[in-house]
Amino acid sequence: MASNYAVQSSFRSEKQVPHGSPSSSSSYVRSVGGHGHFSVRASSKIPASRRPVTPNSRLHSDNDESETGRVRVAVRLRPRTADDLIADADFADCVELQPELKRLKLRKNNWNSESYRFDEVFTESASQRRVYEVVAKPVVESVLNGYNGTVMAYGQTGTGKTYTVGRLGKDDASERGIMVRALEHILFHGSVLDSVEVSYLQLYLESIQDLLAPEKSNITIVEDPKTGEVALPGATIIQIRNLEHFLQLLEIGEGNRHAANTKLNTESSRSHAILTVYIRRSPHGKDKDGNLSKEKDTDGIPIVLKSKLLIVDLAGSERLDKSGSEGHLLEEAKFINRSLSSLGKCINALAQKSPHIPFRDSKLTRILCDSFGGSARTSLIVTIGPSSRYHAETTSTIMFGQRAMKIVNMIKLKEEFDYESLCRKLENQVDHLTAEIDKQQKLRDDDKAQMERMLRETQNSFLEKEEILVTRSEFLEKENTRLELEMKNVLTELNHQKDYSALMCDEVARLDSKQNQLELSTIQKVLADTIQMYEKKIGELAKQLEDEQTRCESAEQQLEVIKKRLSDHQMSIQTEISTYQQALADTTQLYEKKRAELTKQHEDNQKSIQMEGQKEIDILRLKFQEMNQLHGTTISDLQYLTTQYEDLVSEKAKLGEELNDVRQKLLVEQKQRKVTENEMVNLKKIIAENDNNDEDMKSYMKENIGKGSAFGNPLSVSKSNQSKEQCCGPRAAIAKICEEVGFGKILGLLSSEDSDVQIQAVKLVANLAAEDINQAKIVEEGGLDALLRLLQSSQNTTIIRVASGAIANLAMNELNQGLIMSKRGAQLLANIGVKTDDPQTLRMVAGALANLCGNENLHVMLKEDGGIQALLQMLKLGNSDVIAQVARGIANFAKCESRGILKGYKKGRSLLMEYGVLSWLISNKTNISSSTQRHLELCLCHLAQNEDNAQDFVSSGGLKELIRISSESSREDIRNLAKKTLRMNPAFRAEMHTELL
Repeated sequence: MASNYAVQSSFRSEKQVPHGSPSSSSSYVRSVGGHGHFSVRASSKIPASRRPVTPNSRLHSDNDESETGRVRVAVRLRPRTADDLIADADFADCVELQPELKRLKLRKNNWNSESYRFDEVFTESASQRRVYEVVAKPVVESVLNGYNGTVMAYGQTGTGKTYTVGRLGKDDASERGIMVRALEHILFHGSVLDSVEVSYLQLYLESIQDLLAPEKSNITIVEDPKTGEVALPGATIIQIRNLEHFLQLLEIGEGNRHAANTKLNTESSRSHAILTVYIRRSPHGKDKDGNLSKEKDTDGIPIVLKSKLLIVDLAGSERLDKSGSEGHLLEEAKFINRSLSSLGKCINALAQKSPHIPFRDSKLTRILCDSFGGSARTSLIVTIGPSSRYHAETTSTIMFGQRAMKIVNMIKLKEEFDYESLCRKLENQVDHLTAEIDKQQKLRDDDKAQMERMLRETQNSFLEKEEILVTRSEFLEKENTRLELEMKNVLTELNHQKDYSALMCDEVARLDSKQNQLELSTIQKVLADTIQMYEKKIGELAKQLEDEQTRCESAEQQLEVIKKRLSDHQMSIQTEISTYQQALADTTQLYEKKRAELTKQHEDNQKSIQMEGQKEIDILRLKFQEMNQLHGTTISDLQYLTTQYEDLVSEKAKLGEELNDVRQKLLVEQKQRKVTENEMVNLKKIIAENDNNDEDMKSYMKENIGKGSAFGNPLSVSKSNQSKEQCCGPRAAIAKICEEVGFGKILGLLSSEDSDVQIQAVKLVANLAAEDINQAKIVEEGGLDALLRLLQSSQNTTIIRVASGAIANLAMNELNQGLIMSKRGAQLLANIGVKTDDPQTLRMVAGALANLCGNENLHVMLKEDGGIQALLQMLKLGNSDVIAQVARGIANFAKCESRGILKGYKKGRSLLMEYGVLSWLISNKTNISSSTQRHLELCLCHLAQNEDNAQDFVSSGGLKELIRISSESSREDIRNLAKKTLRMNPAFRAEMHTELL
């Protein structure tokens, strides 16, 4: 039977793609038949109306045959102890083992016994290795193949459950229990796994506590409404590096687990321990070359397998008359027996195939609902003792195992699409294309700037040449006019001389006397010289006129040549522009082709991506739209450069049309403004009603506080109902405001110029931010940016106080914390904390900074922005509410630092020690509220976990305070944490030993 079980669990599933409709292409069914035979069938007949488990997951289930997923049960007999040898010296054992027949006989008396059959029977001498290989190894191998698995130990207290499951085996590796051997087996196959993570919890007094982070208590159970899967989101999950790392974590968890000394066991476990191992791996196939490659869906999307292994060490059932439990041990025993009783009821109902399984009766059964009757492969080992004194307890344990063997689980394989790697691939492609577009855009900008520069130089050269030619032409025209005037004067003077010469000739003819002949010859000679002189001067002037005309003609020729060169240069510019346009068109066509290919790929991926991938696709679509807009803007700019000289007239007409459009828009905005004013009136009325409801609620609370508790009063039921109705009043009013006005308009009122409107709006946003479902909408609509702007610009104390409270509410979300820090929100809060003295404002600011201190990734930025220093400066005010928030903040900061120290990625003296926090913690240990004292004690414990702070604790008296906390603290978990810190720190142990001496 055990060999068949091992063979069945070692089979590896194969995958067959069914043919038929596209709706069935993403669903497969794998089954393991009985008697070790393996079969594959396609689930093409699945009803279309069946609700899918998750939008991005595929489930593979086994057949409904009784042997397919039956719970495997093994029994282990504990050796006799010294007490058993003494007490049962005169009695025979009540248990007889037949391991070769896998049977167990339970004696009622010397002549009557009953026989029971199990999947495996282990004698007292069975080794830990054989127990693991038979019970847990098949489950572990199934988990490595992608299925969920559970290994659980059940039995009476003191029968060896913790030894079988949780033994560390530090000194002797052969004594290692199932937990250590399972992780060793998983890590051996770590090369094919993507990640291995663990969480370690305990169920103590019906409260789920984190053994790796003791401060986390009362962790809630969350059930997925779609799949029905149970999750514990508050649990600490740590990725395992190697086996030594896991042993360290297991040792820490065992140290935090509750145990006590009873009559039946010196170290009796008082809680149920649950170790959860999360495994993530990608299924690998072989490509054409025979190399391993990641398996993909038909749409090309990578597939990832997620599986979970639960190893449960149940607390032992006990009878109070035999265990001798009293006081607190009695309460623990009641809770243990109650949870085990609920588990037994569920096992009975499943074995009898009852229509109702009471999983919700206990948190233990809710956690194990997938292990019994669910989709996990489960192995159960029941431990019993040989003593006849506990015959009834042994019988109950055996019957529990017999009923568990009748349970059949539906083994399912969960595959999910690996959208993370697909999204990273698409983001890399978008980044590459964006960088290439930016490069081309830069080249186009450079070419555009060069063309503009050349055009300006050409225009400037043309203007200079034109100016020179106009100046030269004007000069020549003036010179020509002057020469023409001079020529006219010479001609006039020549005519005058001719007239004078004729007069002289007349006078010569008139003079007949010889006396006058000599004078006449003299006059003729003078006249001839004068005529010759004027003819010479006229020739020179005519020659100058011809030269000037020649110069004018040459200047006109030069002007024609320059005009021709200018026209040629313009033609060359036009040619270059056309060439550039052609290159731009080619580039545009190339990017259009790339964009078309990317869009096609995006559309193909969109068919397979449903609800989970819709957000990433919307982001990619927005990026593509921005790329298209940038491309269109580039083309319009180039067209504007080439046609700017031809569109001057059309631009004037467009300006007129735009002016008309602006006028129409102004009219529309005026109408919208009137509508907004009406909404503002309604909003103020609703807010006034909300304020009235708040005042009624405050008065009601004051009356109740004055009258005392309502419990025991006959009218308490009616009063509690009235209080519920009054509490729901503000929430109903806020919901009504959101429905009537909308998030966008409410956040838009934060920028109103009316201070009253701003106050009412920021109060409303603060109330909305207190609800988790509203925080994402507030951030998406720009509410966080608006609140930070109010902190930076507003001078109104009320606005600053309420805005700080709203940011404190948003800072409770880890994603919002990163956004607040990236927008310098901590710096703004620190500045307000330094400037203001208002206690209420400081309380809100301190609350926001305290929430930010809970994220260890932000500690460096908080220090740089002055957040830590501002938080500690608020202590000077002395207000109790402010001190409470500051105490919570430094406790969060110290807790994150201690976590980093324990995990090994942080070293050195604590940052809080540099600011003198230790001395303040020691001096303010009294005269404070209980909640503030709890934070201060936690802070001291976490600071003490850093060995580099040990010297400061010893010198300042912090060690004495830590010793006081370990014995006098009002909370048991803080006392245990202080004791653990004192025990683990060698410097503290040495100092306490010195004081004792």
